Amino acid sequence: MKAAVLVLEGAFDSGVTGVLDVLHTANALRGRLAGAAPPPFDIRTVGVRRRVRTGLGHRIDTEDLAAAEDAGVLVVPALMERRPEDLVELVGSAGHRKARQALVRARERRTPLATACTGTFLLAESGVLDGQRATTSWWLAPVFRERYGRVQVDESRMVTTSDGITTAGAAFSHLDLALAIVGTRSPALADLVRRYLVVDDRAAQAAYAIPSALAEHDPLVSAFERWVRERMGGPLSIAEAARALGVSERTLQRTVTRTLGCSPIRLVQNLRVEQAEHLLRTTSLPLAAVARRVGYESPGPLRALLRDRLGRGARSLRN
Repeated sequence: MKAAVLVLEGAFDSGVTGVLDVLHTANALRGRLAGAAPPPFDIRTVGVRRRVRTGLGHRIDTEDLAAAEDAGVLVVPALMERRPEDLVELVGSAGHRKARQALVRARERRTPLATACTGTFLLAESGVLDGQRATTSWWLAPVFRERYGRVQVDESRMVTTSDGITTAGAAFSHLDLALAIVGTRSPALADLVRRYLVVDDRAAQAAYAIPSALAEHDPLVSAFERWVRERMGGPLSIAEAARALGVSERTLQRTVTRTLGCSPIRLVQNLRVEQAEHLLRTTSLPLAAVARRVGYESPGPLRALLRDRLGRGARSLRN
């Protein structure tokens, strides 16, 4: 299988090397599997220019894009731009027109595409993600959701695949992205590579998201988040919150959903999980006391919520 890695000017350095390291490690370890080894990856580094400079200034020589025309997957590492407004301008700029056109042509050939972090913005800007599910860096999701309304974004996921397009979350999820590509050929090989590189099996970004950082994208959502935090230890009513903030309950529901892609109730739960996790890691309070501090009368609901959102129990977090 030919895996073409499209390296663009200003690419995120560890995104490029992470993908290449995982794929080359898979080739090196394939012979250690019991039984017939899967075929090796034919790894090509391609670009719209023959030499590109990464975000940290390293130079990478690339093959012509024509080398990707028969690729079994085209991987686009992220761009090193963390400011949302500048990122949107960058992916739509004339400097990346050829890259967008290359993505459209690859999609027309039904070449599987893969990207992570800010790279999802480039795919969305080219239109190839319209009507598809995708993920991106959790802290960029509100901007992504606002600009690319035709894409179903779920920032809680670490890796998402939809109709031949695989997207991954924040920057170091490039490792998860590359492992997902290896896993399409051999799940056993992907697991072996994961163990040799000591990469945890991370199904979600939810454990890393900071609700307050997401809420900052809208004044009403930010005010709602502050209102919830001030009353974390008691019962909370969305209707009461709306009255206190001077808006209708429907307006609050709609604004939170548009900004964060979740309901106000889910945001309340996320804030409770965040506070409970902090208390479990930094205090010796029993779980029942932690539960009361975040608004639950008994530990059962909190225990279930931690499992659902973080995939871990209270004892694991405390350890």
